[in-house]
Amino acid sequence: MATDVPQIRAGENAALKRWLPLAGVVLIVVYCLGPFYWMVVSAFRRPADQFSNKFIPAPFSIQNFKDVFSGSNGFGRGLLNSLIVAGTVTILTLIIGMVAAYTLARLDFKGKNIVLAIIITTSMFPGISLVVPLLKLFVDIKWINTYQAMIVPSLSFALPLAVWNLTAFFRQMPQELEQAAMVDGCTPAQAFRKVIIPLAAPGVFTTAIITFIAAWNEFLIALSMTNKKSIQTANVIVSQFTGTTGRDQPFGSQMAAGVVVTIPLVIAVLLFQRRIVAGLTAGGVK
Repeated sequence: MATDVPQIRAGENAALKRWLPLAGVVLIVVYCLGPFYWMVVSAFRRPADQFSNKFIPAPFSIQNFKDVFSGSNGFGRGLLNSLIVAGTVTILTLIIGMVAAYTLARLDFKGKNIVLAIIITTSMFPGISLVVPLLKLFVDIKWINTYQAMIVPSLSFALPLAVWNLTAFFRQMPQELEQAAMVDGCTPAQAFRKVIIPLAAPGVFTTAIITFIAAWNEFLIALSMTNKKSIQTANVIVSQFTGTTGRDQPFGSQMAAGVVVTIPLVIAVLLFQRRIVAGLTAGGVK
């Protein structure tokens, strides 16, 4: 009987060690997905039930989604503007970032570490501190209510992190790859284009996804640099959404618009999560 007690305690400890991590994971998932779940539930409620506290919408309704894309809200145009801005920022960040990162990773020149430190330091400035000087500059050069007024500041925030990440990634790749390509007749530019970039695809892809998400979610610059609905991004339009008539409570419609804006990012992450993880962990073990 006495020998059974330690065995029971050992079994209880083993069960606790097995279930405790799982409980922690469940708690983190609920904490992270809880706000998104409530946004989805609120979006599928009837406008008359928009302040209900039920965890399941009853009755189920898609009226909020109809309201989002009806009337003169300009939400559809805002989605297109967000796609233009985020897509352009992502493409330019990858083109400039890959060239800069490869240069910093492969070339040895005086002050290279200082350049890297300056690059990463620039990403630490809060965006709000740059709004006023940027607004003054863009007013002077007549860039207000233009795409470039949103693209250029977003590019300046995205590039430092992209260069830093890609530099660390390129450093993990052996220089013998370019040397072997040049022995076979490639120029340095051809070796970079035909050998290095394909092998660096996981890191480049991860940088592209992170940059696109950041540019898609950007709000402060887009709000400050635009005042015409035809040029505003979806996030700005959602913040100014007033419903179909302009007099109804916009809560349910804003939740529906938030779901529409968030779903593309969720789908992209779910579809490409393996590539993202591969890019984040590539080069971690040599």
